[in-house]
Amino acid sequence: MVVSVKRKRVVIIVITIVLIGLMMVYSASNIWAGYKYNDSLYYIKRQIIFAVIGIILMFVVSKIDYHIYQKYTNKFLIGTFLLMILVLIPGIGSVRGGSRSWFNLGIISLQPSELFKIAIIIYGANYISNHYHELKKLKASFKLLFILFLGFGLIMLQPDFGSGVVMVCSIIVMLIVSPFPFKYFVMLGIIGVIGIIIMIISAPYRLQRIVAFLNPFADPLGSGFQIIQSLYAIAPGGILGVGYNNSIQKHFYLPEPQTDFIFAIFLEEFGLIGGIVLVGLYGYLFITVFNQATRVKDLFGSFLMIGIISMIGIQTLINLGVVVGLFPVTGVTL
Repeated sequence: MVVSVKRKRVVIIVITIVLIGLMMVYSASNIWAGYKYNDSLYYIKRQIIFAVIGIILMFVVSKIDYHIYQKYTNKFLIGTFLLMILVLIPGIGSVRGGSRSWFNLGIISLQPSELFKIAIIIYGANYISNHYHELKKLKASFKLLFILFLGFGLIMLQPDFGSGVVMVCSIIVMLIVSPFPFKYFVMLGIIGVIGIIIMIISAPYRLQRIVAFLNPFADPLGSGFQIIQSLYAIAPGGILGVGYNNSIQKHFYLPEPQTDFIFAIFLEEFGLIGGIVLVGLYGYLFITVFNQATRVKDLFGSFLMIGIISMIGIQTLINLGVVVGLFPVTGVTL
């Protein structure tokens, strides 16, 4: 009975967040859509279609026995690996925002790294459930960590640092809940820091983003432009906001107002109170699902839930952090 009530609450919160998202996509995009496509409803019409499909799939997938994913985990993983290799080939993969990470399929586009994030979570849940007690020893995790870092390497070849971080952190959360000893996380953390430093040195634009994060006003028309315009959007919102569809920054000031920086427009229009309410909805969703996952007796099901909700939660945290200036710009959407 309690589980049923919580399930209904989670569904209600998910649909509420989707409706808020649709409302904000229209508000944040109508000016730009009217200018670029001569149709102020261009983005919201597409988003409504995707939202309806997503909600239908949510209910359909919820009726499927999740153990079928466990049965085909290796095939799913290999398939997504091949897609991530194919997307790197010029002429097959499309470049957007400087990253060759998309397949252009006409009316829609497919990002294989998103499929791989789900595949590695399914694989991780299966691996951890099959080697649960063995994970007390580091060597038992080598295969999982090797596949994880191999996938991260393919994602970085695109490059898409944000998706790579979300994927790695999701698996790390799964390992934290497992018997994997804490002392090994220190070692993995050191390796991670060294890797990040190497990636920053090897790509000047990443260093520019770090500098812009520390002091965006050092280059207000270049690397610091996005975060400055985001902060300019948030500031007028105050406690209650300027009102729905009354944003100023969406008028060609803030880049990507309907995607990466939509939360900035939300804060401008609904203020601090609106931001607290939205973050509260996300927080309740993550905590409820995570707590429920830890109570599931089936190890595969438990770690599958933990991995998926961690992926969504980490992606949300990074996006909100970027918008308010807590993290460097990464290109992770909300």
